[in-house]
Amino acid sequence: MVSQSGWRRLDAAVVGGGIGGLCAGIALRRAGHKVTIYERSDFVGEVGASVSCAANGTRWLHEWGVDIEKGDPVLLRKLINRDWKTGEPISVYDLDDYEEKWGYVYNMFHRQYMHRMLLDCATQQEGDGDPVEVIVNHKCIDIDTAQGIIEFENGVSAKHDLVIGADGIGSAVRGIIGIKPERKPAASSCLHANVDTAKARKLGLVDYSQDSALEYWGGQKEWNKIVLSPCNGGSLLSYYCFFPREKGDYANQKWDAESTVEELLAPYPDLDEQVLSHLKIGVEVKPWRLWVHQPYDWWQKGVVCVLGDAAHPMMPHQSQGACMAIEDAACLGIVFGKKHFAGEVSSALKLYEHTRKHRATRVQAASARAAENIHERIGFSSNTDNSHYSVQDENNKLTIEEMNR
Repeated sequence: MVSQSGWRRLDAAVVGGGIGGLCAGIALRRAGHKVTIYERSDFVGEVGASVSCAANGTRWLHEWGVDIEKGDPVLLRKLINRDWKTGEPISVYDLDDYEEKWGYVYNMFHRQYMHRMLLDCATQQEGDGDPVEVIVNHKCIDIDTAQGIIEFENGVSAKHDLVIGADGIGSAVRGIIGIKPERKPAASSCLHANVDTAKARKLGLVDYSQDSALEYWGGQKEWNKIVLSPCNGGSLLSYYCFFPREKGDYANQKWDAESTVEELLAPYPDLDEQVLSHLKIGVEVKPWRLWVHQPYDWWQKGVVCVLGDAAHPMMPHQSQGACMAIEDAACLGIVFGKKHFAGEVSSALKLYEHTRKHRATRVQAASARAAENIHERIGFSSNTDNSHYSVQDENNKLTIEEMNR
């Protein structure tokens, strides 16, 4: 159906059923389009632990009518940078007036809970637009970028008016539209572990869940850094443990590889004993492959585009990866909405790329800078009166004001 303005209802496909793919599905559903999500595996889910969702992401969850309580988030109240050896706070950024300033709270989700929350919103009958259809066991191997015909490994093909690649860091769609990533292993490696808050309490350890904070040890112009993210209402503590790559190189590990607590502790002989005691009871210890990607020259071709990590993979040090994917999805919902879409898909995708690329690229660059300098991180970059404060370029730093205005 074509309206007088030129708007027409599209049959859209999303390749990839992760957080970015579900957000794209919800945004396009709300814009009035038919949406099918194709997932390569035999289930739709996420692995890992915490996902940070600041106001610039949370606002779109509200806009789309997502039931955020289903995600059981922790509402963050502070960002705390602690001394590596003593654990004493070095820099604190208070978030108590965050909602008042920016209109929305700063949520920390467990990745799997957030995924289920978004899946429910995408596929439920309630809400504007037709429910999104999710099809599993469909691995994309090729796309006719002019006609929107997707070929799958199982021999099935499907034709769509619009195809969105939300298939992550190892995106097949990215390669299909001709992007050849220029990348290199990061200078730091990372191991991730989860700690059960109840177990930590039982052992008499510090209860960091009471802080309702994203907490950092180190990161003062060094590669050693521990990041603590509380999730599941504070019942789970998610630790990301960074160290120089020469102490352990996981860049080429498989995604489902596992590590040991001994490997987790080895790089940190002088770490604050309180947080080290938490790491000693860590479970689900896994390596996180870290690669630095240079920005891509384009994100779209014909009726096909990419979003999220498929479009702008970034280091995790700004905690903005999920928010950038949410913003990408929101932008697609707007450019294909009844107010802006005039019926020509490729033109709308060019507008999407033009609208999103500068901002995502700035966050990508700032995330790389924050890898070894915590003061480049949004929030801490505003603590200019801190005695440890130092950034590469005061006029080019990423700020909480820029992210939320």
